[in-house]
Amino acid sequence: MKVFRDLTEVPLDFGPSAVTIGKFDGVHAGHRGVIEGLRGIAAERGLRSVVVTFDRHPLHVIAPGKAPVALTGIEKKLDLLAETGIDAVLVLTFDRLLSALEPESFVRSILCATLDAKVVLVGDDFRYGHRGAGTVETLTAQGRVEGFEVVAIDDVMPCEGRRASSTWIRELLADGRVDAAADLLGHNASVRGTVVHGAKRGRELGFPTANLSPESTGYIPADGVYAGWLHSEGERYPAAISVGNNPTFDGVPQKQVEAFLLDQDIDLYDREVEVCFVERVRGMVAYAGIDPLIAQMHDDVVRVREILNVPAP
Repeated sequence: MKVFRDLTEVPLDFGPSAVTIGKFDGVHAGHRGVIEGLRGIAAERGLRSVVVTFDRHPLHVIAPGKAPVALTGIEKKLDLLAETGIDAVLVLTFDRLLSALEPESFVRSILCATLDAKVVLVGDDFRYGHRGAGTVETLTAQGRVEGFEVVAIDDVMPCEGRRASSTWIRELLADGRVDAAADLLGHNASVRGTVVHGAKRGRELGFPTANLSPESTGYIPADGVYAGWLHSEGERYPAAISVGNNPTFDGVPQKQVEAFLLDQDIDLYDREVEVCFVERVRGMVAYAGIDPLIAQMHDDVVRVREILNVPAP
């Protein structure tokens, strides 16, 4: 998959193409349904399949206070898009200049002049251009003039009569329902970040953890203990993951992500890792002392082994 991070990186003879446009946060089941349709049309008509997406949620520029936390960082998003088998991704920098672009100019400069789009796939509620003035209807009308077809894609509704959406997935993660979120995502929810030095309380208790930097990317689920995996340099390790501020101790930063690797003692400091959440074991609890906490941590590890099907050594 080719990745273009600026319009100038797209070769002049790149097209013709079939294009879909969106935030693609999480690259969930709904997104994958659109991309599957895109690839099918591209293959039938001999076109390149292209996803146009943004480096951040548009609300970060338009209304920063209302911008949701992204399910994935941009690099994780690109990794997930690469798995879909599309030919290319164009990542647009969403800034004030792009937000001010009128719908007609957006279509001419990006879809037509840059990508030579012949087919454009969008959802029924697709909006684009300054203040979201562009709609499926305006896009269809301009397509007749510019020479491309617009195809509206139905929503993917896996269950509960509700369409798959990033908003729904955030709700599930906020409730700690990482397994249900994974069903909608088509992959485990995860957080990427650099391993940094912590207070080393886990090591003192016999459970040394890899602590992720506060600058990590990805949506952190509800406080609690989770079974999951830590990915580092091509390897995957089973882990008991703690999310929260650990109420047994004072002065622990909010929403800290710590991963205790089962049966491993690896120096991960300064490495970028990815922590994937499989299932919630329990919520976060304040214990009366160290001994009850250690006993609970041993029980947590037993439960994590059961969930991940990792036998004790």
